[in-house]
Amino acid sequence: MTTDPVALTAELVRCPSITPEEGGALSLLEERLSRAGFACTRVDRGGIANLYARWGAAGHPRSFGFNGHTDVVPLGDPEAWTMPPFGAEIRDGILYGRGATDMKSGVAAFAAAAIDFVTATPPDGAVILAITGDEEGVATDGTVALLDWMQEKGEAMSVCLVGEPTCPETLGEMMKIGRRGSLTARFRARGRQGHVAYPHRALNPMPALVRLLDRLAGRELDQGTDHFDASTLAITTIDVGNPANNVIPAEGRATVNIRFNDAHSADSLTTWMQEECDAIAADTGVTIEMEASCSGESFVTPPGPLSDLVAGAVEAETGIRPVLSTSGGTSDARFVKDHCPVVEFGLVGRTMHQVDECVEVAQIEALKAIYLRCLRDYFAQ
Repeated sequence: MTTDPVALTAELVRCPSITPEEGGALSLLEERLSRAGFACTRVDRGGIANLYARWGAAGHPRSFGFNGHTDVVPLGDPEAWTMPPFGAEIRDGILYGRGATDMKSGVAAFAAAAIDFVTATPPDGAVILAITGDEEGVATDGTVALLDWMQEKGEAMSVCLVGEPTCPETLGEMMKIGRRGSLTARFRARGRQGHVAYPHRALNPMPALVRLLDRLAGRELDQGTDHFDASTLAITTIDVGNPANNVIPAEGRATVNIRFNDAHSADSLTTWMQEECDAIAADTGVTIEMEASCSGESFVTPPGPLSDLVAGAVEAETGIRPVLSTSGGTSDARFVKDHCPVVEFGLVGRTMHQVDECVEVAQIEALKAIYLRCLRDYFAQ
């Protein structure tokens, strides 16, 4: 008997695992995988639940890994949902619920594929599932905790496939071989409060802050690289908190986010922004403080055996050869890339994080078939 990925998706969706709550999702997977002969270990850290499941010998030099998450984002306005957000109801071939797309269907598909593969054709090697409950949160005790534990225990994946949604409109059209880096910088410009009628008695921080933002946003960071589009900088907020129109404020704040390619690093971009801050502060006398944080450097897994394997499986099952892309936001692949070669392939992500999030049932079944073919082709080599 084969494992039904749609039924497993529905069971996972019914687990209210809004990050960082486990909600029963990992316990459900642990039970199913253990029953199929996987050695399961809960790698919980910092109040976050994670699951490591391995079929085959520990430390085997040939292992295929899957990575994914069962935590989901909050519902938003519950009254805006027309379908029960944790009901997993199926109507007209569509399964509805929070996490249906991102990414309980992906986890269900690779878990079902892994179970059926090792049951029907036990491989000479290991199949590993590293599943976290902290991808949608701060992500410090999720996949990172799993990789730390694996290193400590001598466990390893030879290659890894992350099951995040990757396709814009049609299943099969895109896979990710890398991701841009993400750097957030927060600025605090401080001057001296005063009356607008007597500006010489005040030091308005806002012209200095606006000049800084104009310099940052007006610079072309690059024109793209071999595998990446051009880097971008977006001003995301400017905050003064001044309700009076006759008062020069004492300070202003602003935030920018940079999505950067492999022409840069977080350090090089931080150095550039700090130099701009220092130059404007010297010109104006306004103190400008900057706090920068990077959620992940850019990375790319060069096209080769792993991307060829996954692309071949996708094409065999869908008739579409996926484009190799580095677009989109960040994912836990940014952590896995330090452990082993990693690529991402998953469903169409149109409704992820939206009200009435949903997925086509046929896509879940097709995704399982793709993952199953990846396993067969990998161990047949």
